[in-house]
Formats: sequence, structure tokens, C-alpha cells
Amino acid sequence: MTTSSQHHTATARLRRPSGIRSLRLGETKVTYVPDGAVQLTPRGWLPASTDADWATHAEYVDETGHLTAGIGGLLVEHGDRALLIDAGFGPRSFPAEPGSAIGAIQGGALLENLAALGRAPEEIEAVAFTHLHTDHIGWAWHPGPGSDSPAFTRADYLVAEPEWSQRHLLEAHGTSKETLDALAPKVRTVADDQEIFPGVRVRFIPGHTPGHAAYVITAGGQGSDGRRLIAFGDALHSPVQVGHPEWSAAPDHDSVRSADFRRRLVEELQEPGTIGFGIHFADVVFGRVRTEQGRAVWQPLDDDGS
Repeated sequence: MTTSSQHHTATARLRRPSGIRSLRLGETKVTYVPDGAVQLTPRGWLPASTDADWATHAEYVDETGHLTAGIGGLLVEHGDRALLIDAGFGPRSFPAEPGSAIGAIQGGALLENLAALGRAPEEIEAVAFTHLHTDHIGWAWHPGPGSDSPAFTRADYLVAEPEWSQRHLLEAHGTSKETLDALAPKVRTVADDQEIFPGVRVRFIPGHTPGHAAYVITAGGQGSDGRRLIAFGDALHSPVQVGHPEWSAAPDHDSVRSADFRRRLVEELQEPGTIGFGIHFADVVFGRVRTEQGRAVWQPLDDDGS
């Protein structure tokens, strides 16, 4: 039985960006590293939804009428080694524009939060991108504090081959040619199912962008509990889509294809031992998918994995 206090806490988490949250998968530790947040207008971002839908799902909408989406990266640590999946928005902010599906957006906290976790940017051996939209590549091209160079001085930039080969298509979504050119010297393209780090494999799930990728992190070594985590990037932007995989996002490159992958992803997230990581999932970034009253729902996990 859910108490009124528990319901209030659960609702509050859906309406605020996440702080630092961590899970252990055997000898691997994964940590959400916040950079900032963005407001999304429910019907503007998910145009297949209706006012009636949002009356039913009012718990996802904050007092300003927006969905809250966090921005950041996923730190993957295995022994002394460190990989970062996505690199936030960078030290920038923009106010809401009337009529836009995107409200106010701000970033800039990623390096500070990495420092709080005891990691310097130069310790990151690679930055693996789910895709090349500006809220995922910010610190990979923006100069680090007091420098003319990006913060991750030693890192390769890992990009799915079809994402990089079709990068010209991303310019319509705000990733300028100049930004892509700045990334280019450090880019190394990766193939579907390639292992890029101990226990971390690439999985192509195109739709949101031409070469959008997920990363599957498998527990291994001593203390392995058989669990795996799927960091699915922008295949899902909000936990509300778990129950509505037909709701594609307005900027999806191929909305039909993205919906197809989303349906399959939601099914896979219901498999035993499978955890999801939603980088934009407000303060419920880690979770499992369960079925309640015939519909799939996102069940958040706490930092201990429960």
C-alpha cells in the first residue's frame, strides 16, 4: 500500500532534476553525473499526446506546466579506468522561447560533479556518445575552465559509425558544422556490438538520430550478480513514454523507427536482471520496467539498487 507521503515523494522526483546517483554492477560502478536541466512542453515535445493524456499523467508536469529533463553524463568506472557516456550541455544557458517545445535550458555543472566524485577530466579515457545533439556533447567541444581546449584532454570520442557518417543531418537540430569539426580530430567510430570498455558494448538503436546508440553494461568479475544496465540515451526522454512507446519526440529523425525501437526496448527492460538508465529521466534516472494494470511503468531504483 502506498501512503500519501510516499506518493508525494514519488511525484516530487518526477518533477525535479536528479543529483548524483550511483549503482554497482559487480566490479563496475555507474554514476549519473548531472550537468543541468531543460524544461520540455508536454504536447510540444510529445506531439502524439493529448490534453486528456496529461490530465491522466499530471504527476509528470511541474508547476510551470513542463516536463523536467535532466542533462548530464554516465560515469562508468572499472578499477582505475573511467569511461563517460555523453558529456552534457556545457557551461551555457538559454531562456525559454515562446512557442518552442523546449523551455529554459542550462548546464555547466558536470566537471564540478566529476570532481565531487574524485575524477578529474583527464582521467576519462573515452567519451562515448549516444548521439551528437548539443545537450550530449557540450563539454566535448566547449573549452574547459581556463583553457582553450575541451576538458577531456586524453579521451577518444566514440561515435556510432552511422551517426558520424550522416552527421550532416544533425545540423537541422542545432549541431553546427563548426561544432562537429571541433569534435572530428578526436572521433573514433564504433560498430554495433563492439566492446568499448570492460563489460560495455555498443548497440545501435536509430530513430532519434540516424545513428543513435545505446550502451549495454554487464556486471562481471567477483561479486557479479548477473545484472545488466541499458543506457538508452534519447530513445526515451521521459518515464511517461514507458507506458506510451508510441509517443515519439518532436525532434526524432524517424518517428516511426524510433517508436518501433522504443517498443522493443520497453519489452527488453522487463527482462530479469535488466536495469535502465534514462539520462533525461528527472530524478528517476535508474529504474526497471514492470507491468501494472496491463501497462508498462517505470519503477525507480534507489542508489543501493533496490
